[in-house]
Order: sequence, then C-alpha cells, then structure tokens
Amino acid sequence: MRAPLAAAAICVASGCLHAQEMSVAPPGGAEAAPPTWSFLATGFWNMPRQEGSYGSGIFGADRGALHLEARVNYEAMHAQSGFVGWSFSGGETVQYKVTPIVGVVVGSAHGPIGGVEASVAIGKFDYYLEAEYLPGTGSTTPYTYAWSELGYRPVPWLRMGLVAQRTRIYGGDREFQRGGLLQLTFGKVTGGVYWFNPGSHEQVVIAAVSVAF
Repeated sequence: MRAPLAAAAICVASGCLHAQEMSVAPPGGAEAAPPTWSFLATGFWNMPRQEGSYGSGIFGADRGALHLEARVNYEAMHAQSGFVGWSFSGGETVQYKVTPIVGVVVGSAHGPIGGVEASVAIGKFDYYLEAEYLPGTGSTTPYTYAWSELGYRPVPWLRMGLVAQRTRIYGGDREFQRGGLLQLTFGKVTGGVYWFNPGSHEQVVIAAVSVAF
C-alpha cells in the first residue's frame, strides 16, 4: 500500500513482517505473567521505474492485545499517520490474528482513517491482508488502499510468494498491482524484496528491512 495517498507492508508491511503473538495458558493454573511491550520497526525503499525513489517507514508497538502504530510517507508522500488497535488471535492448526485499527493522517493527506490488519497461517503457508479507508477531507480524495501477501516458508529463514496492492502513488494508470516477494530472516532482522508489475514499463521494486525488539 504505497500511494500519493498511501506508501508501505509492512508489511509490510505484513504477515511476514508482523510477528504473530498467540497467547498460551500457563501450566498448573498459575497466574499469567503481565504482558510486556514488543516493538517492530520497518523501513522501505520504494523504486518506481518511471518515478523518483523514496523512503517510507512503519513503527509498531504491542502490549498484550493493544496495538499502536506510526507511519511516515505511507498514506501519502509528506504525510504522517498514527493508529491504535486491538488484536484478536488464536488457533492451533490454523492460527489467525486480526487487528482493527483507527487513526488520523496529517500532512499532504489529512483526516480520520480506519482499517484492519489480518493474518492466517496453516503449516508452511500464510496469508496477510492490510486494508484501510481514508474518507477524505478538504483536498484529500476518499480512497480504499489494500496490500496482501500469500507466502510459503520452506525453511524458517526463507519466505517467498505473491503480493498485490491497490494504490495510486505510482504505477501509472495501474491502481491494482501484483507481483512476487522474497524474504530472508536472521534472528530478529528480516530483509525482503517486492517486485510489482514484472515485465511492464510500470515496474516497481520495494526493498524492506524489519527489526523486532
């Protein structure tokens, strides 16, 4: 989701970049330990073939079900946004996590914004969806943005798959773009490459680095 009203998923966005936190009951009826904070910072370098390259970023913080998120150059170039959300997760064979979010955008795009981040994992396969709606106020045009990934992880440190997004920030007349992704994870660091519109004059390559701490 990287547009003049959105930049990215990251993942990153992304089900691959956002660690799933499945709660586990303590043994023997012991009291659960109080939740602690976990953080995820992701930087993107966006490289549209016919336009100038630029950076964007996402910073997320989670404590139990509470989710906080800040973005730069995401909903729009020269725009910043902040969100608060609440996560619902569970499952064993099929693991899932859904986080509705609400927030506000300021800068070149502005106004209230709402969305959802959701992921599901079955064995070595996973799917991630991120969508948001910007109603638009003043000069900001209403629009729905979406980023989705279908991933396969043959080994713990390697993830590959398909990616798609609906955006207006680049890609010429293509609001809907699709392509492939490749990610490598080493400890708490994940690096990834997304390639949209392969073989066309409107190709977009995005490099991403995510650090969990």
